[in-house]
Amino acid sequence: MIIIDPPAVERWGRLWSHLASDHSFEELHDFARAAGVPERGFDRDHYDVPSEWYAVMVAAGAVPVTSRDLVTRLRRAGLRRPKAVPAD
Repeated sequence: MIIIDPPAVERWGRLWSHLASDHSFEELHDFARAAGVPERGFDRDHYDVPSEWYAVMVAAGAVPVTSRDLVTRLRRAGLRRPKAVPAD
């Protein structure tokens, strides 16, 4: 299932959502490609999507979830790729 959290992350003067799959990266990339999300928006395990695209992604079939639920679903599916922690 393709999931999206509410636009809540501020960066570059905009709010952003995270678009992810709780099934596979293939499903995620196929959805993003079909919805016109640029490849450069992919970040480890999700696509960053600007707030003005949120309704478009939901209309295309992405299911709204909370940010916490999105991360939980990624972890359960074994798809979570957290940022590397720098060594001391």
